[in-house]
Amino acid sequence: MIGFFIALLSGALMSVQGVFNTQVTKTTGLWVSNAWVQFSAFAVCAALWLIMGRDSIGAIAKVEPKYMLLGGAIGAGITWTVIKSMDQLGPAKAALLIVIAQLIVAYVIELLGLFGVEKEPLEWRKVGGMVLALIGVAIFQWK
Repeated sequence: MIGFFIALLSGALMSVQGVFNTQVTKTTGLWVSNAWVQFSAFAVCAALWLIMGRDSIGAIAKVEPKYMLLGGAIGAGITWTVIKSMDQLGPAKAALLIVIAQLIVAYVIELLGLFGVEKEPLEWRKVGGMVLALIGVAIFQWK
């Protein structure tokens, strides 16, 4: 049950962060804003590591496969796409489309067993849920 609440918190934080980053971009520019986001995230993580952690930094070199280390680079892409989509679509439409895309891609990753994730069988009820979510996007966009 705690995972459910953490996921809700994650979605809420992503939406708030997207709005904040879009506003910062209006003053600083896209790449300055993106760099600030990544730097401030690093600073928070470093501080929390000093307070709570002490996991070995050298363990990063042992991560396999090495492409898994691209998460930070992907994070920069995420920040850029969130800023651009929220600026062009507004926070609600952008967040809705972002969540739908996350759901579809995550399900494809599970179906195909990509990136070390355990392969799951196709379940039509899940496909139906995604179709229903896409219908929701259409209704949300309807004028």
